[in-house]
This record gives sequence, structure tokens and C-alpha cells, in this order.
Amino acid sequence: MTTFRPVSMKKSELALLYFPQSAPLVGTNRLMRWIYSCLPLMLELEATGYQRSQKYFTSRQVSLIIRHLGDP
Repeated sequence: MTTFRPVSMKKSELALLYFPQSAPLVGTNRLMRWIYSCLPLMLELEATGYQRSQKYFTSRQVSLIIRHLGDP
């Protein structure tokens, strides 16, 4: 078993790690629903400067997502 190493990545890239059988848009929509429904995660993401319109997550933001949602 390998441990996922957080790096900066597109939202769709991270989404496909969580939802490998989904089309990129569908996977991204699912991931974002998970993220938006987790208030503690959203508060921490906003503290990093997260904007809903951004296309990429920073490595710090990916770390926060994994901490709250688990490994992809």
C-alpha cells in the first residue's frame, strides 16, 4: 500500500483519484459536493485563500482535503 503524497493538482485530477470510474466533470462535481458539505474543511480551505473559481488545489489544500475526506 502506498501513501498518497499531496502535490498541487487540478481539481479534476484529484477528483479522478477519488472517483476513477467517473468522467472528469462528473468526478469533479462529486468531489466538490463532498468538499462543500464539510464545513470544517471549507473553513480551512478558505483560510488558505481558496476561491471556488480556482482550477487547481495547492499542495496544502490537497493535504486538508485528504485529512477531512480520507485518502483517494
